[in-house]
Amino acid sequence: MKIWVDADACPGAIKDILFRAAERTGTQLTLIANQPLRTPPSRFISAVQVAAGFDVADNEIVRRAEPDDLVITSDIPLAAEVIAKDVRALSPRGEKFTKGNIGARLNMRDFLDTMRSSGEHTGGPAAFSNADKKQFADQLDRILASSN
Repeated sequence: MKIWVDADACPGAIKDILFRAAERTGTQLTLIANQPLRTPPSRFISAVQVAAGFDVADNEIVRRAEPDDLVITSDIPLAAEVIAKDVRALSPRGEKFTKGNIGARLNMRDFLDTMRSSGEHTGGPAAFSNADKKQFADQLDRILASSN
């Protein structure tokens, strides 16, 4: 199993959790972004900078991810694409995206997009919290343990 991170919008605290997990378990971790990224020196951790542009990083993740890999993203359409390839997807808040829930998540995303484009203020996500970090770390540990 490899872990692919949609790194442009991934919180630093989540990257730190991922760095420690990659070292602890010997799992290959690749951050993909359209800007330069710093990573700790490790044979398990790498970063790929892609060209700037809409969905360029997402498309690179979809191209590289293989069945049973794990993608870390808060991007619902990206999660849907990788799930269709039998790749696991986890949000930085610890929510597992699955074939059973991704359709509803896409519908809600599209609905909120429509509301925003009509001028409605829908608010944003809640502030990233310590509970979110813990939920992410717990889910990541479960996934890593089940892949061994």
